[in-house]
Amino acid sequence: MQSRFSVDCRKCGRLAGFLDEVKSRYPDYYARPVPAFGDEAPRLLIIGLAPGMHGANRTGRPFTGDFAGILLYRTLYKFGFANHEGSASVKDNLQLMQCRITNAVKCLPPENKPDSSEIRQCNHYLAAEIADFKAGGGAALLALGAIAHQAVLMALQLKPGIYPFSHGAVHALPGNSTAKALNNCSLTLYDSYHCSRYNTQTRRLTPSMFEQIFEKIRADMTA
Repeated sequence: MQSRFSVDCRKCGRLAGFLDEVKSRYPDYYARPVPAFGDEAPRLLIIGLAPGMHGANRTGRPFTGDFAGILLYRTLYKFGFANHEGSASVKDNLQLMQCRITNAVKCLPPENKPDSSEIRQCNHYLAAEIADFKAGGGAALLALGAIAHQAVLMALQLKPGIYPFSHGAVHALPGNSTAKALNNCSLTLYDSYHCSRYNTQTRRLTPSMFEQIFEKIRADMTA
């Protein structure tokens, strides 16, 4: 059953307890479930893993104030999805156009590693977000990393073995029970390595590799 996201959600005991600990250590941090950010009627929905300790968990906005957001928002700006490339604060007047960003898990997990039960518990929120996205005419999903990729397939009730994750992969997703309820609105799932500090510093993901994903998305959106 799909349900609407709430910043007051405390359904995952481990995560709720961890956020309480973080809030006690950092009283000025947001330290709650982080809502999606961006255009209310997007054509591109980007799915990350979870809020970062000193990024979204601090600021309350996905990929804002942390290292991963530097490459993401710079790339969004370059391809016309953002009005500027900065992402340091929720007060920076950043706006997204045709694009919205969310996470597979809405709460900061210890060591940035949600467990499988937390991914499943939070998945109904992602399912509702994707359903709204499709109903509004959105067609392009971008999964940042394998966990986000798997969470998308779970939300759409699709078997992960049929749609393997790899950087640069493009999957045309078939109609499913959710899609049929929404007039079989089709979706395309694009995969990228996550724009984390580890991936970029080890050169597993370079700026040019990341930009190639957005070049493909933009080309497909304008075709």
